Amino acid sequence: MIIKNQKHSRISFVFHTLLFLAATLFCQAQTALKPGDNSFDKKWLKSGKYEMACFSLDGGMNKTEISSFVIEINSGSGPLAIYTTLKVPGSEDHWRDTSIVDGNTFRPVYRSSFNRNREMVLKYDKEVTGHYYDKQTKKRSAIKEPVKEAFFDSYSYPYLLALLPLASGYNADMTVYDYKPGNATNIKKTLIEEVKNSLYVSDLTGEHKSWQVSVYEQATNEKYEYYIDKETRRLWKVEVFSKGQHILMVDKELDYNPFKTTFDKVATLKMLKSGSAVISGEAFARDNQNEGALGGIAVLNVNKKQYARAGTKIVLIPYTAFFKEWMKVNEASRKKGRAIPLPAEVAECMKVTTVYDDKGHFEFVNLMPGEYLLYTEFGYTHTSIRTEVTGYSDKYINGLYQSTYTHTTTNAYDVNASAGIKKVVTIKKEGEKVEVKLRKTL
Repeated sequence: MIIKNQKHSRISFVFHTLLFLAATLFCQAQTALKPGDNSFDKKWLKSGKYEMACFSLDGGMNKTEISSFVIEINSGSGPLAIYTTLKVPGSEDHWRDTSIVDGNTFRPVYRSSFNRNREMVLKYDKEVTGHYYDKQTKKRSAIKEPVKEAFFDSYSYPYLLALLPLASGYNADMTVYDYKPGNATNIKKTLIEEVKNSLYVSDLTGEHKSWQVSVYEQATNEKYEYYIDKETRRLWKVEVFSKGQHILMVDKELDYNPFKTTFDKVATLKMLKSGSAVISGEAFARDNQNEGALGGIAVLNVNKKQYARAGTKIVLIPYTAFFKEWMKVNEASRKKGRAIPLPAEVAECMKVTTVYDDKGHFEFVNLMPGEYLLYTEFGYTHTSIRTEVTGYSDKYINGLYQSTYTHTTTNAYDVNASAGIKKVVTIKKEGEKVEVKLRKTL
């Protein structure tokens, strides 16, 4: 028994020695990144604005869009500023975060976060000072901590990953400050565990050779997979693994432009604001759709107009050469299962009004001569008249068969339906008043 224990002790000793050596070698292999480190290549810094859609993945199969991030980066000759706005579909609640770092060393200078749950402001110097306000508990906490070592701000470091000398097998660690109320310490390690070759496939722009950068955050116990373009260092995709959840963020590529026609934003906005013409009209659906024996027959248009409700939005789009090309390109792309997003500056050149009464009336004013596309969608009640055969009767005279009569019954059914209506309208001269009917007949 003693011999067995001695043997077990020797094995245990060797095993733990190997573990210690492996951990030591790993720590030595890791590059410890610090603010001011020359590992960061500033040539990859680019100012710009982009948006990432955020999805929740259910078992890796089904994805549901839960929010989107609008990210603006200003990287001029001074500080590097990163502004992010989180938008939730169907909600007016926005989360706004700001991170400002020194443009040369990437040492943090300022950090703030405002949302419906909290308010946080941090200023970095020889001390970290600021405040944290919990809007749920109404508790406000002053922040004052000494700075004992160099670190990165937890919010800004992801945007610095693309500046690193990424290559297969690269790894490093970063000391990061991440404030959380109640933390014993807000200094944590973020580990760049590995970098390897990957491929990102965009629905719009095809394949992009990328670096897949695996990151682990000690502060949050979250795992991230960043997909960074090899040639441009653009961030295409981020996968987040947090507390049993799998979150996917994907670049919406709002800067994608497959068009040959140049869009003139100034001239297009002028069409909407600098004239004296008026487009007015009414939006309604006329439901004449029957089934059975009456199928395809509209009996004297007996079904009343189904007016768009008050408050229904009517969209007016200057029907320019660019917009016509976008519609053509988008239609062709949809046949391949892809949609071409309308460029943001084009979307800004639309005019929206609402139906102002119970008769579907709407109005656009201050328009210049030109072509315009009117568009609306609204719900209404679809009336279907269905005729069904319920039986047959034969007619006999003096025992001889003469004819057969068909017995039918007719029923009306009301179901919810929707109408999508588009109409091109032309204003020929200044000051003209054009009346239109946005009608959907079924």
